[in-house]
Amino acid sequence: MKKRTWAALILVGLVGQFAWTIENMYFNVFLYNAIAPDPTAIAWMVALSAIAATLTTLLMGALSDRVGKRKAFICLGYILWGVSVMAFALLARPARLAGFRAAYAQGVLTGPILVVILDCVMTFFGSTANDAAFNAYVTDVTTTENRGRAESVLAILPLISMLVIFGVFDSWTQRGDWFAFFLFFGVLMSVTGVAALFLVKDSEALQPRRDSYFQNLLYGFTPRVIKTLPELYLSLLAFTLFSIGVQVFFPYLIVYFQHYLKMDNYAIVLGVVLLFASVVSVLTGRFLDKYGKLNFVLPAAGVMIGGLLGLYFVRSMAGVMVTGAVMMSGYMLVTAALSALIRDYTPKDKAGHFQGVRMVFAVCLPMIVGPFIGSAVIRKSGAVYEDLGVVKSVPTPAIFLAAAVCVLLLILPVLRLYRRKRT
Repeated sequence: MKKRTWAALILVGLVGQFAWTIENMYFNVFLYNAIAPDPTAIAWMVALSAIAATLTTLLMGALSDRVGKRKAFICLGYILWGVSVMAFALLARPARLAGFRAAYAQGVLTGPILVVILDCVMTFFGSTANDAAFNAYVTDVTTTENRGRAESVLAILPLISMLVIFGVFDSWTQRGDWFAFFLFFGVLMSVTGVAALFLVKDSEALQPRRDSYFQNLLYGFTPRVIKTLPELYLSLLAFTLFSIGVQVFFPYLIVYFQHYLKMDNYAIVLGVVLLFASVVSVLTGRFLDKYGKLNFVLPAAGVMIGGLLGLYFVRSMAGVMVTGAVMMSGYMLVTAALSALIRDYTPKDKAGHFQGVRMVFAVCLPMIVGPFIGSAVIRKSGAVYEDLGVVKSVPTPAIFLAAAVCVLLLILPVLRLYRRKRT
């Protein structure tokens, strides 16, 4: 690939991951610490956001195929995505937050409802720009020969994003400066949308389509297509089971560090874990293409499950670092291998169509099912603490055990893929 293409993948991809890190982790912390200390509220926010993301990607992915353009959706989408994050800054004024907390203590849910609505608005712009257009663009500009390498680079961007945010900006959230936090990243995302005008170039092979837009919305869900592309849907099913496991613990991770482990310096722990996993991902990425993506899935899942079981038992800072690094390394390899397989099995002329299908399997179902499993595990554990007269549920290590069970289930579709490969 050309240097300009790599620059577009890295810049647009990284800033997009900044936004998803904020949504998937810090909106949860913002809602829990600043407005409503209720894991069920987090679960509802994650689930509704996932539904919004899936519907948006389905509609906009097919539309980008229809008009034969990715660049316009990426650029305008990032600009408006940034504006929607800036709207959170207005919501996060200290006086407003105090009013939301007081109202929640009296049973009025104004604060949580506004956060959920704004989250869905942000998700609409983000999924248009990133999930629908940018992901289709990646499929357009990569091939089966370089896709494993590209995916291994893209796979570390979420970790780099978390590393930067935890290392540099987490202190803003810990001191309650949510206004500056949201404002900074909102501006950064909008500026990236402008920069994409000069970096992103649509593939010459991408042409407008003249078939029915509404038929294409349902194209990837028809029995005929599913029977025609069994490898694609088995790969998507494996990603679903894997992602459900991730969503069982991921939305509650920072809250777990803060309120169960009492670990104020969790940013250091996460930094070490993410840095180690990023190095592992980069070093092993080239082997995905050389030895086969499918061959990496089960060993990588085994590594991740081992790390999750370790996190269930350890309590010390050093123990969390070691087991967390193991878990995250496995997570990165599973993500890269399955993502590359899905791109390989996606019909080249319908890359936009299948972004919506991918979202159903990789985002919508996991983000609906996983957080509610996590919330149920947390509530069943009965761990609570009292803060200013409010009883708050606390995530416990049981979320890692439940996550490990979910990840283990991906062995079923992966074995089916092996059987089809041999026949």
